[in-house]
Amino acid sequence: MSIIDTSLHSRDTPGHDSIRVMIVDDAIVVRGLLVRWIEAEAGLQVVASLRSGREAVEQVVRTNPDVVILDVDMPDIDGITALPLLFEKRRDLVVIMSSTLTRRNAEVSLRALSLGAADYIPKPETNREITASASFRRDLIEKIRTLGARRKQRLNSARTLPWVPSARLGPSGDHAAGAVRRSVASREIAPAPDTVTYKLRPLPSVPPRILLIGSSTGGPQALGAIVGRIGGIIDQAPVLITQHMPPTFTTILAETLERTCDRPVHEAVEGEPLRAGRIYIAPGGRHLRVVRRDGVPSVALDDGPQVNFCRPAVDPMFSSAAEAWGNWNLALVLTGMGSDGTRGAADIVAAGGSVIAQDEETSVVWGMPGAATKAGLCSAVLPIDQIAAKLTSLFSGGRS
Repeated sequence: MSIIDTSLHSRDTPGHDSIRVMIVDDAIVVRGLLVRWIEAEAGLQVVASLRSGREAVEQVVRTNPDVVILDVDMPDIDGITALPLLFEKRRDLVVIMSSTLTRRNAEVSLRALSLGAADYIPKPETNREITASASFRRDLIEKIRTLGARRKQRLNSARTLPWVPSARLGPSGDHAAGAVRRSVASREIAPAPDTVTYKLRPLPSVPPRILLIGSSTGGPQALGAIVGRIGGIIDQAPVLITQHMPPTFTTILAETLERTCDRPVHEAVEGEPLRAGRIYIAPGGRHLRVVRRDGVPSVALDDGPQVNFCRPAVDPMFSSAAEAWGNWNLALVLTGMGSDGTRGAADIVAAGGSVIAQDEETSVVWGMPGAATKAGLCSAVLPIDQIAAKLTSLFSGGRS
């Protein structure tokens, strides 16, 4: 059976606001497993279980999903080919790409993010590993819940607010920023009203000398929108990035960002000194910390326990940088689920450094930046297209 249509499911009573999920994967075992996991969760509903991208494109209007789990490798029409066709039918879809950890799949998944996919989830290599992986199940359900709820929030806002074109986020300046606007602005659905109030800390009294960036869901798009505009900062300061990503994906991310900023970008290597003029990315599966070796700030990698269910995690990088560099640090918290980075940001502030967060409207998920903001740790909360200019101003000594 290629489709499970639960539009008349007993849970789908009038007023019920379930997150509707379409699963697209050519492996029948995987489809069956995901259906059981999702249907076991209150508030989630599988409306279609399909084997190819062609079937997904044909049935997306009738089944009306909120979230599509889209496999990369499929017969007939694969995931990357189906993606723009799905958006032609439903501009406001949330699409999560699903693939195993090969270099090709990592490249395709990151390309899908630039085309408007909201996120990706790496699949274990075998059906046996998928069945036994509690972390894969947890991550999948969390992504569906968080991103599906975000879509419904925007849809509900669109019913009560005037239509607002995505251009309200300002000119892109490059392809990456345009991709951020497409995914963040839910492809021309009016954003939810901002009802959050928060208190900002004073901006730093002296120019920062280190830039630290933490990001998760939506992070590759946001990073691409920033790094190409901060060449002057990269030339004068080490830039350290922790993006929640598995191995192989971080390798491709480094290569992609290097093309964007025309500066050296690589996965951090154990023991290497941290120098101005390059970007260091925490490698997938390892925490990136800063330590002093003979007085020289250097890279320390470890594969210790997950922090905030993540490895690499942002907190270890922020906290260790606070200890190594004190008030030289400027930490940037970009879009992402959860609260990773908040404890580390508190250490940055305690050591005399400063923190900037991405705002809610332009974040795919305002979890990480929202947590740091609500904790009162930020000196600025900005839309994605204003962050690079603010960073440049601060590193050059401006405080306006």
